[in-house]
Amino acid sequence: MPRSIDPSGDAVHVCIVAFDDFTDIDLVLPWDLLNRVHVPGWRVSLIGERSFHRSMTGLTLPMHGLLDEANTADAVLFTSGKGTRAKMHDADYLAQFHLDPERQLIGSIDSGALLLAALGLLDGKRATTYPSAKPLLEQCGVQVIEAPFVVDGNVATAGGCMAGQYLVRWVIERYVGAPIADAVMTSWQPVGEGLFFATDVEAMPARLQ
Repeated sequence: MPRSIDPSGDAVHVCIVAFDDFTDIDLVLPWDLLNRVHVPGWRVSLIGERSFHRSMTGLTLPMHGLLDEANTADAVLFTSGKGTRAKMHDADYLAQFHLDPERQLIGSIDSGALLLAALGLLDGKRATTYPSAKPLLEQCGVQVIEAPFVVDGNVATAGGCMAGQYLVRWVIERYVGAPIADAVMTSWQPVGEGLFFATDVEAMPARLQ
């Protein structure tokens, strides 16, 4: 099982897997929220096949590392986008992953679930995805659930761009606990809908105050 950590010291490495033609918000939202965790040793990396990857809207982002970092990470999250349709059939690409849900948390947002299925990580599991990816995911033999977030063991899938928050919360809560996850989630909610002027800002990351 993935370990629970003591926020005072143990290192946790979260990798977000990118590729060309990724969906901007499905990478940027998890990236932003995961980086609102400020405990010693917490690290978030963007990884891909190359040093840069370009989104469906033309946003080019530098990567922090290559795909092999996923194999030793504590949590691995796959983003979405048109690029998943090609990658799910790319044997050389898939062969670079040696993921283990017994020791890692593994998740996806929207069509990133197609990559989990291609890697065999959804065999016998239920999952969710973006509606346009549902037929492809079903063709992989996956039982697709109409829900924003589905957890099956240490594998989780989120459906719909804003469902990325549930995926992020799952990772944060599993590794550093519910109080930190609560603070991160509160920090980005609209004022009057979770974030209030009376909110204890001392509990929030300094850069958000």
